[in-house]
Amino acid sequence: MTPAELGYKMPPEWGPHQRTFMEWPLKEAEWPEPFTDILSAFAAIVKAIAGFEPVAVLTNPRHIQEATRFCGPGVEIIPIEHNDSWMRDNGPTFLLNERGELAGVNWIFNAWGGKFPSRLDNLVAPKLLERYQIPCFNAPLVMEGGSFHVDGEGTVLTTKECLLNSNRNPHLKAEEIEAYLKSYLNVSKIIWLNRGWIGDDTDGHVDNLACFARPGMVIAQICSDRNDPNYEISHENLETLKKATDAQGRPLKIITIEQPPATYYGDLRLTLSYLNFYFVNAGIILPIFGYEASDKAALTVLKKLFPDRKIVTVDGLTIARGGGNVHCLTQQMPIGKGDS
Repeated sequence: MTPAELGYKMPPEWGPHQRTFMEWPLKEAEWPEPFTDILSAFAAIVKAIAGFEPVAVLTNPRHIQEATRFCGPGVEIIPIEHNDSWMRDNGPTFLLNERGELAGVNWIFNAWGGKFPSRLDNLVAPKLLERYQIPCFNAPLVMEGGSFHVDGEGTVLTTKECLLNSNRNPHLKAEEIEAYLKSYLNVSKIIWLNRGWIGDDTDGHVDNLACFARPGMVIAQICSDRNDPNYEISHENLETLKKATDAQGRPLKIITIEQPPATYYGDLRLTLSYLNFYFVNAGIILPIFGYEASDKAALTVLKKLFPDRKIVTVDGLTIARGGGNVHCLTQQMPIGKGDS
């Protein structure tokens, strides 16, 4: 039986967390040099999250001492092998039922359409769920956690560029993919944005484009520079959101945040998004990129939206050189029955 048939659903990310999972970076995963800068930036994010909730860092056994040295004694180190550090995408999607019992979805992970090695990453979710003795639902679908957001009331945000890409599930039509989302996340409405940002090697993950702030409200990153190719992309997605209704039939209230200036690492345009922030218990971990005006503007919007949450900023530029950011590096484990 599927999670939906058994009464499980994915809770929203702003719900209470038992802990956050992350994966210690590996030099062979093509992180840019100097690699020590990556480790320091990653550890700073770990410590920022640990100020709000427990953090467990999955670590290849040969790197346990290194991870412990950088992260400090208050962070749990779990010896599980992996290929890369994008826990959002290769980790389990946690579910809850009405009795507060936890379960997890193990999606098929193929490293964003076969772009990188993924054999070990594809085993992370079932190993983690087994370690915590959490029931596992094996979904027959290539999927990454950064490719969708839920509102906790039946609505999913995603993109056509990613989920309908021929490098993921070429044998499935859009309506078949929708059926899987409804069965494994227990949702009833899918809002399809079109494309993701220029240079995004995830093929348009939605967690860089738009996210739910709460049911009925979406934050969208936009581009106001008509000479930037992201301008057309962002306004096309904005028009889709303006016309959409959620699973409860509500039109969406849309809050916008301007993107940072176009930034390059060598010839590569970096995918910089303030929406790659991460909800933690009573807080938000926000990546910033060293642009005073846009960093300040994003922080102002989020402070107004979430007055009861403490917002902690971290260096997002260093991590972005590897292709993702704070949300991509993290996976929340919700509080279940008997947890505190």
